[in-house]
Amino acid sequence: MTDPRAATLSLLANRAPGATVCPSEVARAVTANWRTAMPAVHAAIDALVDEGLVRLSWKGRLLPQRAGPYRIGRPAED
Repeated sequence: MTDPRAATLSLLANRAPGATVCPSEVARAVTANWRTAMPAVHAAIDALVDEGLVRLSWKGRLLPQRAGPYRIGRPAED
């Protein structure tokens, strides 16, 4: 299994500015059995949010923390 943190940052680096990534995309980049990777993905995303390296949103609205469905994006400064 690839590191979910590295996979998240890599996926975002290869997207257009303002584009977001679905957590399941990260899990699929990490392992073929992506559903089993979701807890590790969520934990990595929580850490990245705490570090200010990613932001979360849902339907265009920023989320202060992970709750329910969400998308992962670059911080607002980018």
